Amino acid sequence: MIRILIVDDEKEIGTFLSHLFMSKGYRVTVVNSGKDFYYLDLKKQRFHIALLDLKLPDANGLSLLEYLKQQQPACKAVIMTGYSTIQTAVDAMKLGASNYLEKPFDDIDILEQQIDELLAGGDESVNQYLQEAAVRSGLVIGKSEKMKQLLQTVYKVAQKPVNILIEGETGTGKEVLAHFIHEASPRTKEAFIGVNCGAISESLLESELFGHEKGAFTGAAQQRKGLFELTSKGTLFLDEVAEASHLIQVKLLRVLETREFMRVGGTAVLRTNARVIAASNENLQEAVRKKTFREDLFYRLNVVHVKIPPLRERQEDIPLLMQHMLERYGSGNISFSKGAIRRLQEYHWPGNIRELANFVARTIALLDSDQTVITEADLPLWDTEGASIRMPSALESDDTGQQNHELEEYLRTWSQSVLTTFEKKDDVHLEDVLAQVKQLESQIGKAFILKALQNTLGNRSEAAKRLQITMRKLRYLLNEKKGDTGT
Repeated sequence: MIRILIVDDEKEIGTFLSHLFMSKGYRVTVVNSGKDFYYLDLKKQRFHIALLDLKLPDANGLSLLEYLKQQQPACKAVIMTGYSTIQTAVDAMKLGASNYLEKPFDDIDILEQQIDELLAGGDESVNQYLQEAAVRSGLVIGKSEKMKQLLQTVYKVAQKPVNILIEGETGTGKEVLAHFIHEASPRTKEAFIGVNCGAISESLLESELFGHEKGAFTGAAQQRKGLFELTSKGTLFLDEVAEASHLIQVKLLRVLETREFMRVGGTAVLRTNARVIAASNENLQEAVRKKTFREDLFYRLNVVHVKIPPLRERQEDIPLLMQHMLERYGSGNISFSKGAIRRLQEYHWPGNIRELANFVARTIALLDSDQTVITEADLPLWDTEGASIRMPSALESDDTGQQNHELEEYLRTWSQSVLTTFEKKDDVHLEDVLAQVKQLESQIGKAFILKALQNTLGNRSEAAKRLQITMRKLRYLLNEKKGDTGT
């Protein structure tokens, strides 16, 4: 028999929920205080679901949740809370709660549906919906526990019409996560529109967000709806919100407080039910301290706070991300060797996923038409700090003297990094250094060949003649033929 535990100091709610679930054939236990909760013998009394109120006169609901999950990890916990404590509810989900319900219960059908789904599908059902939302949004879940926990949390929050603030370094995928939240929400069939608050001027951004009337300003030839109007039932994504001007911040605050706005040049008051997701690579709390961002707007946007980990903290996801990018670029038949993957996971990726995508696209563009495996020889060199030492720009020049000068400078920089490592650690793997030299030879040779092919419009015979090498050597350096290189 299904056993449900209800912990709520409001006896009317406990009585109502008890009758509701008993009518469905469940066995229900109701307690009205933290003291009564701790009197329960949770080692003997097993529960399938516990509904916990976060606000009890004699106990902290989070403490009850933590104790419950310690005693009965398999018991699914549902948090009951008022709107004003929704951030606490999100924190509770991080501690293991399966969902949360807002009080008072306006729709009993939704309450019953959520409990039935937990009993019927459990975590497997949630994971299925999560995967489907990820596919629709283009998000790669990967193997990182940090990302899995983050997605579990935002998936649950997505079901509620609350504003969300996403923070993270440049290139971590804040817009993709925002799109995932939209796809995981009941608004999935409505519009999702994003705007970069730092990419356009204040006047244009105001018109973009709120719309304008015909003749409102020079060039306003006709009425135009703004994004708050277009996404009234959907999701509005405000990227780089820290870049918004003071005027725009004031207007954003008003629409978030009242759900009302006016078009530029208009007098009619319009309403919106848009769900706002904001993002910033700047720490907004720090911006508030510096007085560059309004504190009241920060709290309106920061109902739920999400921080995306940088790629260097989820290196186990790099192989899946690369495979996804290869397929997106129509190169699903191409793969990275194990050695190449290992080297890429050692790099710290300051540009995060955006840099990785750029690297994959560039690598594909430089591959030979019949090459299907990307090896370590196709990668740039990595120094001991994980930074990439790019090929010298002189390799793209026709000036041989300049080429030699910059090549010497490049080799000097590379050798100095090895010597610096030796001075710091008192040891160095000479075989690794020699392997890098061999790889360096291959990379430089290939770079010169590609430039020669460009100058000869792809004529390999002419390119080999200009470089004073045989065709066999040319093909070898392009990784087209193994074995004897010739001279």
